[in-house]
Amino acid sequence: MSRSAVITGIGVVAPGGVGRESFWATLTEGRTATRRITLFDPSGFRSRIAAEVDFDPGAEGLSAQQIRRMDRAAQFAVVGAREAVADSGLDPASHDPERVAVSIGSAVGCTMGLEEEYTVLADDGRRWLVDHTYGVPHLYGYMVPSTLAVEVAWEVAAEGPTALISTGCTSGLDAIGHGAALIRDGSADVVLAGATDAPISPISSACFDAIKATSPNNDDPAHASRPFDADRDGFVLGEGAAVMVLEEATSARRRGARIYAEIAGFASRSNAFHMTGLKPDGREMAEAITVAMRRAEVVPSDIDYINAHGSGTKQNDRHETAAFKRGLGARAYEIPVSSIKSMVGHSLGAIGSLEIAACALALDRQIVPPTANLHNADPECDLDYVPVTARNHEMEVVLSVGSGFGGFQTAVVLRRP
Repeated sequence: MSRSAVITGIGVVAPGGVGRESFWATLTEGRTATRRITLFDPSGFRSRIAAEVDFDPGAEGLSAQQIRRMDRAAQFAVVGAREAVADSGLDPASHDPERVAVSIGSAVGCTMGLEEEYTVLADDGRRWLVDHTYGVPHLYGYMVPSTLAVEVAWEVAAEGPTALISTGCTSGLDAIGHGAALIRDGSADVVLAGATDAPISPISSACFDAIKATSPNNDDPAHASRPFDADRDGFVLGEGAAVMVLEEATSARRRGARIYAEIAGFASRSNAFHMTGLKPDGREMAEAITVAMRRAEVVPSDIDYINAHGSGTKQNDRHETAAFKRGLGARAYEIPVSSIKSMVGHSLGAIGSLEIAACALALDRQIVPPTANLHNADPECDLDYVPVTARNHEMEVVLSVGSGFGGFQTAVVLRRP
């Protein structure tokens, strides 16, 4: 009997509000959550803006010990997992724990915890030889990104396959693809899948400043993230997490679960070209799109909406537009396409899972989120990028794509149940 994976629960921690409904309201209202950085003093940085999450771990139900032990990214993941499980109506304890798996993505792991501890150990950078005795007991956990997946596994008592997927900015998509594969091949019946990142720290900001990838539009942060706009000048760093409950479809239907979407197709490719550069023809992303559609048994005319990577850099937006035309042909001009990064920023590895959450909610509610701040379209980006305002739209099949440093290109096809 063939097995397929469906999404039955969604948990979100995102700029603009913690929780699935706050996230959806931010998107459909076209609100931007970008502002001057408050998590550290950004004075002296080229880009001093970001999309931060207003997050109080205690108010979200984490204990004092969990808060002390977990990096901010881990806290996001656990809170997202709790909401996803509650939304699904699933009791993980009702399943054999060895049949419950975890697949969590992250691009930069416990960056904030590591940087904070290095600052202490190095006495604000004054010591070349750091004094390890000042380190917190859980410092080793910050250095091992897999602890992010382990925290989620502990939360739901999962004893099945547990993995941390780190493929740059496609980590969130790839973690969900891996989770769906675990269900399809019979390795698990339930998977907590998604991604988390909390990269708004001096080291991350300095890295993106150095290559001038982030927007320097510090005087107008609300309009700094402008994917596909002719006046765009870089992406806006973000943070957050989205975790989903994936279940084997037959089992989910048997228990009467609400099904948001089926994960119908997945494919990833690499351009083997450059650490940060992209070929202008979009061939590798187009290939991922083609293979994902083939696995979903759909054709370009079936695609009703595309959730774009849409980072807001000229290189990415033009590469992606070329990929859509190459992979979908003339149909590309007829499909609404949008980028939620215009509202919640680019949370690196986490953004792919947030985009899958947005796609699942779009299918469920038949609304396409807009591309905020798109007022002056780049002539080279000549598709329907849903400027400014959300749109009611009938959808059965949607496509979500991602592009990551290192040449990663991923496509996921979701189908309405």
